[in-house]
Formats: sequence, C-alpha cells, structure tokens
Amino acid sequence: MYPDVKLFIDGQWTDAADGRTLAVENPATGEVVGTVAHAGQSDLDRALEAAQKGFEAWRQVSAFERAKVLRKAADLMRERVDAIAPLMTLEQGKVLAEAKLETTIAADVIDWNAEEARRTYGRVIPARAGNVYQMVIKEPVGPVAAFTPWNFPIMQAVRKIACALAAGCSIIVKAAEETPASPAELVRCFADAGVPDGAVNLVYGVPAEISEYLIPHPVIRKISFTGSTVVGKHLAAMAGQYMKRATMELGGHAPSIVFDDADVDVAVSVLHANKQRNAGQVCVSPTRFLVQEGVYDQFVGKLTERMQAIQVGDGMDADSDMGPMANTRRITAMEEFIGDAVKQGGTLRTGGNRIGNKGNFFEPTVLTDVPTDARIMNEEPFGPVAVISPFQTFDDVVAEANRLPYGLAAYAYTGSAKTAQDLATSVESGMLSINHHGIALPETPFGGVKDSGYGSEGGAEAIEAYLTPKFVTQANL
Repeated sequence: MYPDVKLFIDGQWTDAADGRTLAVENPATGEVVGTVAHAGQSDLDRALEAAQKGFEAWRQVSAFERAKVLRKAADLMRERVDAIAPLMTLEQGKVLAEAKLETTIAADVIDWNAEEARRTYGRVIPARAGNVYQMVIKEPVGPVAAFTPWNFPIMQAVRKIACALAAGCSIIVKAAEETPASPAELVRCFADAGVPDGAVNLVYGVPAEISEYLIPHPVIRKISFTGSTVVGKHLAAMAGQYMKRATMELGGHAPSIVFDDADVDVAVSVLHANKQRNAGQVCVSPTRFLVQEGVYDQFVGKLTERMQAIQVGDGMDADSDMGPMANTRRITAMEEFIGDAVKQGGTLRTGGNRIGNKGNFFEPTVLTDVPTDARIMNEEPFGPVAVISPFQTFDDVVAEANRLPYGLAAYAYTGSAKTAQDLATSVESGMLSINHHGIALPETPFGGVKDSGYGSEGGAEAIEAYLTPKFVTQANL
C-alpha cells in the first residue's frame, strides 16, 4: 500500500506544522494514491536548526565510523528493494524492473561514498625553512541544501545524501512532491543505519518557496541541484549572491553519433534501450541521432522497427517495456514538440500520439527530416522521441553535436580507434560513451559543461564539493 508521506526532521517523521498536504497521483491511472506533507516556513526553520545540530554531531564522527554507517544503509537498501521499488513505480510510472535497478544501484552509490569517506586525503607541502611544516587538511563544508527531481526519485537524492554524509556534512533534501515515497524510504535507510538526528532531513513543498528560503539562510553552506537549466541558472545566481558553493546537474540534449564503420545492430540495440528507459525522461537520454549517410537508411529502418515493438503499459505489469510519462505536462510537451517538428517539414516514422485517455501513456516516436530550427532540435524533449538526421563528414557531425549550449552526455559508435580518439577531444560534453552506454556508474564522474551545469556527482571528484581545504602552517620555535 502507498503511504501518506511525512516530513523527516531531526530524526522524526512528522506532519507539516499547519497540517497541509499535497495529493500524489499514479501516472498510470491518474488516481490519487496518497498524500505528502507540505512544509511551511516553521517546518523549514526546524529543519535548519536540526541540520546545524546534526552537523556538529556528525562531523565529530570519524571517517572510519561514518563509513560503517553508510555501508549499513546500503545493506538496508538492498534488503528492502522489493518493498521500495513498487512505491517508485506507483508514484513515478517507470517499469518495476527499472525501479528495482535504481534502488540497487543507489546502494552501490552509498557503498562507493562510504569508501570515499576514508580517503579524503590532505597533503604535506615541503617547506622552504627547516623548522616549518605546511599541511592541507580537508574539512566538511557544513549543512547542505539539496533539491532533487521526480525522474529518478532515489538516484538523484542518494548521490547528494551519501556524498554529503561521507564528507561529514549534514543535509536538508527537498525532494519532488510528485514522487515522495521512494526518497522517504531512502532516508529511512540512513536513519535506521544510525545517522544521528538532524544529519539528514527531508522536506516537501512549493519548490520556489523552499529554495528561496533555504539558499540565503546562513546555516546553509552548500547547494546541490538537479533539474532544468532554467531553474538551475536561477538557483546558481541566488547561491552566488550569498557566496554559497553549488553543484549544478542540469539539462541535456545528447548527440548520439553513428558512423558508417559502426556495428549498426549494436548501435540500434543500445540506443533504443536507453531511449525507452524511463519513457525518455532522463537527462542523459540519447536525443539527436546523427547517422552517417552510408548507414542512415539501415539505421532508421531498424530503430523504427524496435521503437514500434516497445510494449507500453502500467509499470507494475510484467509485460510492459515502458511505463507512462510522469505527469500530464509531459504529454502536452510531447504533442507540442512533435507537432512543431512535423509542421516544419519533419517526417513522423512511428508514434507521435498519446495512448488512450487514462494515464499518461505516449507512443515511442521516431522523427526524421527535422530542420535544425525546430524546437525539438534545440530544447530538451524529455520524452520517448528519437530525432534522426544524416551527416556526411566528421567535421559536420562535430559541429552539430556542439551546436547547442548543452553539454551533459554524448554517445558515439565507430569501428575506428582514430575516430574515437578524435571525438574524445572534439565533442563538448561532460561525458562521452563510445560503442556502449557506460556512464552514471558510482565510481565515474557525472556532470556537464556549458548550460548543462558544473561539478560532479560521481567518482572521486564528487566529494570534493563537500569539503573545504584548510592550509595550516607552523614554525617550531
């Protein structure tokens, strides 16, 4: 059964002070399945006070002991996967297998950060005088405010929570109101593992009201945001105004390049699987399919066939390959993007329509012949739409790949080692995966460039944003 989700403040699950709640809908049926507590200013004040107290307690715990607590939280996630995953499917729509995978990978993220907690090394700098030593130590930056979206309710939250806790910080997470139950279960695992009261806090409410109250507050020392570029720029500007450190993981419009010498079957198989994942509601989803002329017709035919074969249905149904979109706003966006593309001369190869009138189901879609000034070629579609365009030369495709201000992820398929190496130095992207889909692992950097943000939420780089280097020098008199 879907729970009525509460706030988590200072180690307690609690209703909002004024009793307000928001409805949570199942995107497969449109029915209300539960409620979530709506935080007001007094709730945020309690969370801020708790985060300050929690920080003072948690920072005193040794990295060795912090790692033990995190590993226990990871074990609890794995033990509870069969209870957590259905909640995610009910509130977000993705198929149950994807929800289970997200939950188990989240446990891997916690484990990775548990080990990183023990490796926040400083260094000794050789001094110019014999009686002087110079040392760099790394300290936790302080309480963190984190803002996470609905498309990966656990994964986006766990990257921030696990990294903050590993560094010795406390955190207030503002999770998405549309998908509150699964991040609540994530937080429950940390609490049950022994994280002290106040070190992790979870709130829900009106996004603008919460961000505009938390970010300027003197208790908060760092911001971490995952979401759209438009909102990210606004929050980054606010953080800069108050001199708060910020990590921004924003939108993408991933070019997916297939050269004549590529294994077309492999390219189609991998790109198709990642296009349908979470109904295309993925910031690193392949979006602009750029295919060299020699294999263009072959690729279009095979990808269209694979997209037509996708079984769309309720994520709880074992036969479903792809679930509904998360909300009606995404349906409207798909219809507008596709309508604009066709109006401007694009060819609809398959899909393009809502499925039925109950739930937020949409047909997997393939578009070709779309001009570069169409909206879908310039704005992140965030849906199950593949736009395929031909190219002639290496220089042509690199120019198109780099044309947009986005730079989160890019993909390429080629049999040439030289082409692969040239792509690595030419494509403006925070991540580039060649001949497979190999991004978003806990041990690898995850982040973008240009309008796709800055900072990393993976790999050894991630924890640095939660640490402040302090230089200490002393002369022995």
